[in-house]
Amino acid sequence: MTSDDAGGGPGGIDRCAPVGRIGERAVISALTAAATAAGPADDIVIGSGDDAAVLDIGGSTVISTDTVVEGRHFRFDWSTPRQVGARAVIQSAADVAAMGGRTTGLVISIACPPETPVGVVLDLNDGVVDAAHGLGARVLGGDLVAAAEVVVSVTAVGALEGRRPVSLGGARSGDVLAVSGPLGASAAGLAVLSDAESGPESWPDVVALHRVPSPDLTQGPIAAAAGAHAMTDISDGLVEELITMSRAAGLAMEVRVDAIPRRGDLDAVADELGADVGEWVLTGGEDHHLLAAFEPASVPAGWTVIGSVREAGGPVPEVWVDGRRVGGPDGPDLHGWQSFSQPRR
Repeated sequence: MTSDDAGGGPGGIDRCAPVGRIGERAVISALTAAATAAGPADDIVIGSGDDAAVLDIGGSTVISTDTVVEGRHFRFDWSTPRQVGARAVIQSAADVAAMGGRTTGLVISIACPPETPVGVVLDLNDGVVDAAHGLGARVLGGDLVAAAEVVVSVTAVGALEGRRPVSLGGARSGDVLAVSGPLGASAAGLAVLSDAESGPESWPDVVALHRVPSPDLTQGPIAAAAGAHAMTDISDGLVEELITMSRAAGLAMEVRVDAIPRRGDLDAVADELGADVGEWVLTGGEDHHLLAAFEPASVPAGWTVIGSVREAGGPVPEVWVDGRRVGGPDGPDLHGWQSFSQPRR
């Protein structure tokens, strides 16, 4: 942060000063000013700045929350605070979309060490606000608290607007499995950032998609309207989501690797890094595109069929990749993101 940033925050707040010196009230006032700058919205009765927000959504409401922790989910030497804030919003809003909902509001909690520069918190908040507006949503309020590292928690509130919610376990035998976008880019971007010999500038597109995923979350309501039987967002890796969906439905899930859509540059990235594109696509996660089960004739335009659902031949979960059972005697041993056993990023 340069000296030009000093005094550049809302209300003239010193962006370079530590949060602990400026104080919670002054920083929260600046965050609230940024959140309310877009003006009132029809469905917000009471917005940011009060003890709690009050919404008039009408009909069923979807609520989801997610947390990202410095050193485990993001690093400030890899991502800017604005990118971290935007990414936290996308992953929480993707859960709302996976239920068939449209995100309408967000509540944000930011924890940070007292010595954190105020500008970091303001930039985090700007990323949150920008991402919220990109979704057609508003920031409704939140909290700021001291902690040992930076932690951002996002609670997303969404509306079903008359649609029935799409559960995780509703898949039926005979359904097809489809995804709403290409997979593997975020994992490729993480691999580039992790490689000591490859700088982010060598593959900027996949690095950008790791820093801030770009799923089309309008596909959640579209899939719900098309009659999707089950749906989830791909946050922990395709295989992990299939395992979860198989367990919830009591059915077997089968996919073909060559049917899974991916960006055209992933093969070149993998060649340079000596990596396996198939592993990125199957286990990478954090693309936050949607996975859904449909009747074969009901798959919406823009979705790609990657496999099918059938009766299980034994205990579930039962996931098959290219005809081999994951974790079986002759099958691949594939695992996505595991929060309590995965190495720190």
